[in-house]
Amino acid sequence: MHVPDGFIDAPTSAVTGVIAAGALAVSLRGARRELDEKTAPLAGLVAAFIFAVQMLNFPVAAGTSGHLLGGALAAILVGPYTGVLCVSVVLLMQGVLFADGGLTALGVNITDMALVTTVVSYAVFRGLLAVLPRGRRSVTAASFVAALVSVPAAACAFTLIYAVGGTTDVSIGKVATAMIGVHVLIGIGEAVITALTVGAVIAVRPDLVHGARGLRQRLRLRVDGELVDAPAVPVSPAAAPTSRRKVWVTGLVASLVLAGFVSFYASASPDGLEKVAHDKGIDTRAKEHASADSPLADYGVKDVSDARLSGGLAGVIGVGVTVVAGSAVFWAVRRRRGTDVSPVSHGL
Repeated sequence: MHVPDGFIDAPTSAVTGVIAAGALAVSLRGARRELDEKTAPLAGLVAAFIFAVQMLNFPVAAGTSGHLLGGALAAILVGPYTGVLCVSVVLLMQGVLFADGGLTALGVNITDMALVTTVVSYAVFRGLLAVLPRGRRSVTAASFVAALVSVPAAACAFTLIYAVGGTTDVSIGKVATAMIGVHVLIGIGEAVITALTVGAVIAVRPDLVHGARGLRQRLRLRVDGELVDAPAVPVSPAAAPTSRRKVWVTGLVASLVLAGFVSFYASASPDGLEKVAHDKGIDTRAKEHASADSPLADYGVKDVSDARLSGGLAGVIGVGVTVVAGSAVFWAVRRRRGTDVSPVSHGL
């Protein structure tokens, strides 16, 4: 759903740029309350993982593919404010280095892919947890539904933006029908990836999942006919950091493998927006990307003739740059957090 330059007119792009800038400012402030010694390292990894998985287009219909947007995944793992920042870092890296998503359309893409998906998915997620039984399965199930809803929500947001500032004379009804229809299918893939990832992290370290905070209940024992809290089991101080390190290394290796190797086998079909834009004539006003001459444009390394090697190297470089840039941002936000601010905690 990366919107290229030329799809949306300059005034509308400017307005979405202001909205995106405001959302980032609010998110930077909110992320100070979400990021702690556990989640700050994880946030940079989440951004790199989203970058890697976005390279894995999966087929959803004849001649159409889709890929992860990542707003739901980021919001549930590291919090909604930090989630907006995670996806925004990915979009910035993609636009500047890989010529994916227009630079003048960056405000459109952040508003649509980072802000809308994160806000909608996290609202659905929290709403479901309020009514579902308390437990890990409920977190995973809520993650699935939240991710599923977030993708057509982003499609609706693009349609509204296009209705205001589209540069071609195309029926908005046709655009809406096509966009929402294909992105409902893409949402299923998004939901599966999100639920599997959240479930995997919860299985090993539920305390690292923002959406699962408060999941663990104190064991209660019946003594003389009355229920009393069981004593807490002491945890070795060295155990948690070691486990966090293992989670981080495992996630980074998985991201590198996905971007550097598995991405070669991704679907070559156009994604949902590209397909709709071509079928409806929206792409007739698309402009050449300002970074079209980038050494990494189109997810390949310039002057490397072997397609597998070129794409793999580009993917590995992208993961590396994203994890470094993301980690730098989140550590900076973490350091600015005042000592009087405690981490946001939501009980289930």
